[in-house]
Order: sequence, then structure tokens, then C-alpha cells
Amino acid sequence: MQPQLEQSLSDGVATVVISNPAKRNAMTSAMWRALPALLDALAGDPDVGALVLTGAGDTFCAGADISTLREPGDDPRALAVRAEDALAAFPKPTLAAVRGHCVGGGSQLAAACDLRFAEEGALFGVTPAKLGIVYPASATRRLTALVGPATTKYLLFSGELIDSARALRTGLVDEVLPAGDLDKRVAEFTRVLVSRSLLTQAAAKEFADGRTGRDAHWAAQERGCGDTAEGIAAFLERRSPRFTWHPQP
Repeated sequence: MQPQLEQSLSDGVATVVISNPAKRNAMTSAMWRALPALLDALAGDPDVGALVLTGAGDTFCAGADISTLREPGDDPRALAVRAEDALAAFPKPTLAAVRGHCVGGGSQLAAACDLRFAEEGALFGVTPAKLGIVYPASATRRLTALVGPATTKYLLFSGELIDSARALRTGLVDEVLPAGDLDKRVAEFTRVLVSRSLLTQAAAKEFADGRTGRDAHWAAQERGCGDTAEGIAAFLERRSPRFTWHPQP
């Protein structure tokens, strides 16, 4: 099977699967290159309310496929950073569903998601020190925002793997599920996400990520879209709201 990014859509949730089973779902240069365009298409799709990123089979992503990193014309670090930044900027909620190894570029992608749910037994690591690679500044800042300077230094200095329990304690993941329960919990939680106001989520994501200066933009979006009136009416009428706001391309 060719290494690829597979996608599907069900009940408002887009799922992107990192598929390179022969190499524990390592990302090839072609896969890094394809991810931003794929995300751009999903961001503009009004049927997509949330996105799940996961790996094929029993592992998430073992990082970059080293065998493809010397292809002519490629700047591996630039490709990974571009993909990571596109994922972080995705205007709808994103969730990494992690089982097995989440290492190197895999941890970079997971950290770029809004949320991370992991199966017990998952292993996490940031391993550039094993290869003499300088970890990108944007990825380092994003990791630090999640787990703090001390844990960031522990991971980057040592390249050691940590288990799901430690990942939960340090804030690297948000929930840890027993084996076999991850998919059910992700489906349950994403159903909640797509039932909520995407306007609220998009603005909160921007503010929480430290992107400022657009308060007036979001106030205008709130006044103009009708979601607030719909939310209040639904609450008073004891029914589920029908929110309609969607980010403009």
C-alpha cells in the first residue's frame, strides 16, 4: 500500500488517517506536502464541523520517513513546519486520536491539534536530539505552551519516550482511554463538538492560541450571523440549536 493521507466524513466530522503501516505511519515528504492542501479543502467545506487526525492500525505516527528526506529539492523541516502550521491554523476544532507510537513529527502533528485523546499504552517522544536536528522554533513554542518549559526541555534534551500516564499528567494529552475505548470516546466527544457553535469555537481557538487584534472582527461576526439569537431561542424552547455560522474561505 502506498503511503498516503486518507480522509472520510461522517456526521460533520472529517477524519484524516496517516497511513504508512510498513513504517509505523511515518510521514513521507509527499504526505507532508499534501497535508496543507487537504486541510484547506476541509476548512472550506460547510459540512465539516470538526476534524480528527489519527493513524492507521495500532500506531499514530512514528515521525518522518527518514528514507524520503533526502529527495532532491525537499527541505524536510520546512515541509513539516508548513504542515504543522496549517493544522494549528485549521479554523474548526481538531482532535488527535493517538494509539501506539506518537514520536518526532507525529508528536509535532498531535501538538498542533486542539485536543489529544490517547489510548493506554501510547508512547510519546520528541527525538531530534537523536539525529542532531534543531527542532523548529514554532514547534518548540507550541510544545512549551502545552507542557511548560521543564517538560519541553526533558523531552527535547533526552529524546526519551514517555507513557500515556505521564503525558496526561504533564498536559500533553487531555484524556487517556482504556484499550478499545478510544474510537467510541472520540466519536462521542466529536458529536458534542459539532453540536456547538462554530463561531464560539473559532474565536476561542484564535484567542487561546494567542492570536490577538481581531476582537472587532469577532464582535461583528457575532452581531451579523444570528447564532446568538438561535442559541438563546433554543435554550428557552428546550431544543437543540441549529447554528449556521461558518468561516469564510
